Amino acid sequence: MESRSSLSSPRRASPAAIAVADRRGPPGASAPGGGAGALLEFAWLAGVAIAVGLILWIGAAGVAAAIAASGWAVVAVVGLRGVALIGAGYGWFFLFPPRERPAARVCVLIRFLREGANALLPITQIGGEAIGARALALSGAPAALAAASVIVDVLVQATTQFLFALAGLAALAAMRDAHSAPRAIAFTLVAAAPALAGFFFAQRPIARRWITRLLQRIAGGREWLALGAIDALYARLADIHANGRGVAAALGVHSCVWLFGALEVWAVLAFMGYPCGYPEALVIESLMHAAKGAAFLIPGALGAQEGALISICAIFGVPAQAAIALSLIKRVPDLVFGLPGLIAWQAIEGRALQRSARAAVAESGPAE
Repeated sequence: MESRSSLSSPRRASPAAIAVADRRGPPGASAPGGGAGALLEFAWLAGVAIAVGLILWIGAAGVAAAIAASGWAVVAVVGLRGVALIGAGYGWFFLFPPRERPAARVCVLIRFLREGANALLPITQIGGEAIGARALALSGAPAALAAASVIVDVLVQATTQFLFALAGLAALAAMRDAHSAPRAIAFTLVAAAPALAGFFFAQRPIARRWITRLLQRIAGGREWLALGAIDALYARLADIHANGRGVAAALGVHSCVWLFGALEVWAVLAFMGYPCGYPEALVIESLMHAAKGAAFLIPGALGAQEGALISICAIFGVPAQAAIALSLIKRVPDLVFGLPGLIAWQAIEGRALQRSARAAVAESGPAE
């Protein structure tokens, strides 16, 4: 959204606002504090309770000892995550049509913001994408382009993550017999394939009329769902999909980012003293993200990440205490990068409010 007034202006209505408004629900729904918001808060609290319960059940002392034994693993994971997020930011950057690309540093910085919002705020794991689209629009990008770029970036990430999970399952199958946890994840991937295809179809022009009718039926005559906003969004989606080289580059970059991320698991387990090569780390990292993807409605995948790592690490003889320690260490970058990102987001919103206030004063003219 280019300004707070864009929700009430059909000409400037922001498709990014559609994503943000998803948390508010359709007309008549409760405010963010109730309805869907209350459900998300419950999911967040339940996730915290599950994570804490797992730590207490396994033994907090054993988890603390495993973290202490990891030594400098936290520093290594923070550094690796920082490189991965920079790469993800460039993957997003390549999607934009060459003549309308924002500065690469803007994409990288907002990519950190998106990650922090997804990890730290009590919203779904895709809520940060709507925040990122708004931040990009407030940074000067056309609102429709900002929203469309995030939508396609999420599709690219989901596609490459799906392939990453398949690679992990293939690596596991080549190493040893199947286990119950990988089988469950394999079933999840099979179920996710149609959803992934549907997400791609929804971005194609052929789906625009169906999507428009659906949204108008859900939200009635809301001005922010004006046909002009839908048309602008699909026009920008078409521009991005037409940038074949950019999409191919984004697919390549995100694939490398997923593969690079497995080094986090390898580094932590190596510091702890567990014999784990890159293939094992690939299996653990890929299947963990597959489990997190299945639990995308749980803010920060709290509890889901910990439970998945306990099951997957057990395949390679890594005890539950070490698996929980691995999960907690992998959450440290969420705080290191997420908190500054959220502060930067508030700064962006603050500047936008100041601009809106100055514009309102200038428009109203001097008091009589």
